[in-house]
Amino acid sequence: MIEKIIEHIGIEGLIGLGGGYLLGAVPFGLLLCFMAGYGDIRKMGSGNIGATNVLRTGNKPLALATLICDSGKGAVAVLIGWMFGPAYAFGAALGSVLGHNFPVWLGFKGGKGVATTLGVLLALNWMVGLAACLTWLIMAVLFRFSSLSALVALAAAPFYAYYFGDPKQVYLIGLLALIVWIRHHQNIARLLKGEEPKIGAKKK
Repeated sequence: MIEKIIEHIGIEGLIGLGGGYLLGAVPFGLLLCFMAGYGDIRKMGSGNIGATNVLRTGNKPLALATLICDSGKGAVAVLIGWMFGPAYAFGAALGSVLGHNFPVWLGFKGGKGVATTLGVLLALNWMVGLAACLTWLIMAVLFRFSSLSALVALAAAPFYAYYFGDPKQVYLIGLLALIVWIRHHQNIARLLKGEEPKIGAKKK
């Protein structure tokens, strides 16, 4: 999988990767919580800087703002990449997710990349992104687990890419999904034990 991606990316993709990483590494959840007077979100709830943990503050508008910013930075990175070519866009897609998950400014300890990945998918192929977002929404309404919704939506994303006739993106989207799954290893363990908190619940 990785060899296939490198083959398509090349030097242009590496440039996009660097730019995407810098944009993705902006920790909007952390910054917004500080600006709103909540302090360090990493010391609350799950310790994550993403929208789900921000929601545990009880401030829904702040969580929504975090969601929009985190997904937006992924989409913007890819859209800028498209201005220069597919390789730049593909590199920026991977870079923005890696930047969000492993930001250099925070000692490489960031979020789990769900919102950023969904933003990336919308910019890569809006049909794939929309299908993934709808999958997340349906799962969230039915089961109320943000992590489970993300895992199912991202697992389905490569199949959506193949179905909508863009096989070149299948490998990249598959890698992004794999990154999200790896970042959710603790959530998976809690889901299996029946200990995963539901959306909006404060983690004990």
